[in-house]
Amino acid sequence: MKLSAMGYLLKEGFKNIWNNRMMSLASVIVLVSCLIITGTAALISFNVNELISNIGDDNQLTVYLKPEFSDLDSVKLGPQLSSIPNIESYRFVSRDDVLKDYKDTLGEGIYESMQGSGNPFGNEFRITLKDLARYQETVNTIKKLDGIDQVSDRSDIAGKLTKLNYFVTVVGLWVVLILAVVTLFIISNTIKMTMYSRRFEISIMKSVGATNAFVRIPFMIEATVIGLLSGLLSSAAIIALYEPVRTAAGNVIGMIRSSTLAVSQIWLPTLLSMSCIGILIGLIGGFISITRYLNKEGGAILGK
Repeated sequence: MKLSAMGYLLKEGFKNIWNNRMMSLASVIVLVSCLIITGTAALISFNVNELISNIGDDNQLTVYLKPEFSDLDSVKLGPQLSSIPNIESYRFVSRDDVLKDYKDTLGEGIYESMQGSGNPFGNEFRITLKDLARYQETVNTIKKLDGIDQVSDRSDIAGKLTKLNYFVTVVGLWVVLILAVVTLFIISNTIKMTMYSRRFEISIMKSVGATNAFVRIPFMIEATVIGLLSGLLSSAAIIALYEPVRTAAGNVIGMIRSSTLAVSQIWLPTLLSMSCIGILIGLIGGFISITRYLNKEGGAILGK
């Protein structure tokens, strides 16, 4: 295709937007609304996953060893723990360090009396798991090792976190898919209405031998511009509101502030993803709405 022809088609695409500016504006407004909801749902899902991940990292599994289990045997137990597939890392805590953790609670006098052979505590291992869904399985494996007194059982918390993670992921995915279909329908109808208003012009172009590509490109440009503009506006709105909402939520629940994604981490992915989604929806919607006209000839476009 010649450069002059491409320039003409680009001009026609932007001309379509201007000539149908009220319709295009309405499409942009509705599409921006849907993209904001879609983007917000996705960010909520990502942040809940991040929150769950951070909670899971902090929610350590504590393995209490028998008080009579020697320090040497306790240290040798470390490699056996690391060989368990679901254990990401572990930290050995000596019985003396365990006693220090209770110093303020016990008081100086009792603390001093428990030094040395009077220490009733055993050594401990504080473990971080890779997958909380395998919590109980890992606990059962640890309990089979020699020297284990007990394991802190937080399987209920782990189970709830895993279910919440699954729920947010599934719901977020369905919300994004449903709203993507809605926005696709909107952009498709917008292009259909534009083509209907230009049906006489399209009929003449087809009658004099214009190719499908020649007829299609201006409308695809129109759909792409509407999609891109909607993506840029929706991402700008999300980015502008993200930090204030995150700060307000952090004032109510402190851990939200420290355990969710910062605006510096989400602005570029949000901008790129919203723009790409807007363009993709525009292209697909434009393609679907144009196809029915391109399969007709001349007067058939006018319904004759």
